[in-house]
Amino acid sequence: MRVKPATAPAASPVGAGAAAVRHLVVDEGSAGQRLDNFLLRELKGAPKTLVYRIIRSGEVRVNKGRAGADTRVEAGDEVRVPPLRLAERDPAEGAAVPAREFPLLFEDEHLLAIDKPAGVAVHGGSGVSFGVIEQLRRARPEARFLELVHRLDRETSGILLIAKKRSALTALQDQFRQRETGKTYAALVIGAWPAALKVIDVALHKYLDAAGERRVKAVPADHPDGRRSISLVRVVQALPGHTLLDVTIKTGRTHQIRVHLQQAGHPIVGDDKYGDFAVNKALARGTAVPGCRFEHMFLHARRLAFDHPASGERIELEAPLPPECATLLSRLSSAPLLPTTAPAAAASTP
Repeated sequence: MRVKPATAPAASPVGAGAAAVRHLVVDEGSAGQRLDNFLLRELKGAPKTLVYRIIRSGEVRVNKGRAGADTRVEAGDEVRVPPLRLAERDPAEGAAVPAREFPLLFEDEHLLAIDKPAGVAVHGGSGVSFGVIEQLRRARPEARFLELVHRLDRETSGILLIAKKRSALTALQDQFRQRETGKTYAALVIGAWPAALKVIDVALHKYLDAAGERRVKAVPADHPDGRRSISLVRVVQALPGHTLLDVTIKTGRTHQIRVHLQQAGHPIVGDDKYGDFAVNKALARGTAVPGCRFEHMFLHARRLAFDHPASGERIELEAPLPPECATLLSRLSSAPLLPTTAPAAAASTP
């Protein structure tokens, strides 16, 4: 986005945040965005009600003509913005988001892929002040466009895609919606996973618990609020009291892998919502695996395949296991393999 000086005399100052008409030129990174979203991003500190009011009143013009909130702006469009009364932002507010770069797996002018650590939210909200995207924007003030293509749970580590152009964002999100991406997760579960259980086809229902937190549960296929969910499971390694799995998801439901594996009788190690809390506590104390303390969820987005949004080339990314996960596996591998009394799987297989 470029800012052009106003060609008409500036209007009288109406507030500390703006003293003149502004003319914004839409760049390639913002092409295809709705006018309301474009303005909300450009007019930092402007309330939504104000943005929609100036659009409805006709004070916002696109190429000198009136436009609706749902108008799609294109590269080169000139957007006229009237003088606005915007509250001064507290400099300390921006400083509260620490700039941070994350381990890079891929980057070009269209997108970047990072290896997100466990325990870091992808964005602020729901009690979290900031996440990966806010920290990246802070670290890259020159970046005109940075948006999440998809999401990972806060406690899930691994591959996360960020678009650097709106065209890349929409193309990649279309691939995710059409299930044209290959997403494989490494998950360490409690107990011996039955080798014959390779497909979990169990509907899931999302709801809020008594505390207002988002939860998911398995429901019958004919449940009115259930959504069909499919996970493919492959045993990678049998370990004492545990199994390392590769899980490829065919649908992208909230907490899908966590609930599918728990519903099958083998919760993910360290899962604080659906896991075995006694086992998790013993692992965190270092008593479950002598000499090894493990304090987060063992779910890692290790592989992602997609078509490049510009070239169409198939891109396959791999993220190595975090060091603490690799250490836990190493300690478990050195122990003798013992029979397990884990409950039998309860999932349905088509």
